[in-house]
Amino acid sequence: MPTYLTPHFTLEEMTYSQTASRCGINNAPPPDIVAQLTKTCEMLEQVRTALGGHPVMVTSGYRCPELNKACGGSTTSQHMTGQAVDFYVPAYGTPHQVCEAIMTAGIPYDQLIWEYGDWVHMSQAPQPRMMAMTIDNSGTTMGIA
Repeated sequence: MPTYLTPHFTLEEMTYSQTASRCGINNAPPPDIVAQLTKTCEMLEQVRTALGGHPVMVTSGYRCPELNKACGGSTTSQHMTGQAVDFYVPAYGTPHQVCEAIMTAGIPYDQLIWEYGDWVHMSQAPQPRMMAMTIDNSGTTMGIA
């Protein structure tokens, strides 16, 4: 049975990783990380509601430090604290449209990043900075271009 952190998001989807499976990395989070993942899922519930109830497809949630390194993640990645998630919402629109809708909806976020035109990275924090960025092959720019 899946462990639901919120009505639409499970612990399993927030910790699943093909890289972890392939490399034999145990990506099971400790309780303090599960608490952060629950807050991240609460943020995703707001996203889902703002996007008309369309399913949010999580591609990366929690990454233990070993997994984060194997994925080439930043050494300061909020994925390692359970505060970040990568996703897309194909039934709503493109990742760019999703980012625009999140900003319009006024959902609090720490970082909102349109990454490589293919997915949305979103993080939460106790004092959200509301930083919107675009990352592509030419680098990082402020704002959703």
